[in-house]
Amino acid sequence: MTDRSFLFVLGSSRSDGNTEILARAAAEQLPAGVRQRWFDLAGSALPDFRDGRHEAEGWTPSESEEALRLATLEATDIVIASPLYWYALSAQTKRYLDYWSGWLTVPGSDFKERMAGRTLWGVTAMADHDEVRAEGLVTSLHHTAAYMRMRFGGVLLGNGSRPGQVRDDERATIRAKTFFAQDAPLAVFPQAEAAQGVSP
Repeated sequence: MTDRSFLFVLGSSRSDGNTEILARAAAEQLPAGVRQRWFDLAGSALPDFRDGRHEAEGWTPSESEEALRLATLEATDIVIASPLYWYALSAQTKRYLDYWSGWLTVPGSDFKERMAGRTLWGVTAMADHDEVRAEGLVTSLHHTAAYMRMRFGGVLLGNGSRPGQVRDDERATIRAKTFFAQDAPLAVFPQAEAAQGVSP
């Protein structure tokens, strides 16, 4: 496991929020030899994504974009740490994943091919105790992993709204201790019932 490299992408609109606290609690359990890199999207100079994939002249990536692209490609494990905002990923996190669309067509990058087989994880803190409310976020990350032919380790869920409140979530604290030690199967899109031969 020591040959793995984790990129933690922080997508909260505030620093040291509940999601980051939970992500760092899980990261503390990683073996000492596992590399960790943390990237705070809110503190970056990453502009809004502009889709230039079908423009003849393409586009020139900014310095911050290129740094994030290289960090993503260098990691064996990408951890999306996004609070649950309106039952989905935060705007900063969604913007990061939008950039993946552009990186798919960067000449010579082979982004999709190089991401295949790596592992995508999620960490989120939510104000609601009903974890079903996070299904939209979980589905978004799972389907992203499936499209990229990545493994998906699931989402570590915690409860917290006020700063630091997630520390009171005993169940999340227990989950964090073994979250990155669990198996991460290859993500696949769910099959339609018709394809499975299931009658209504």
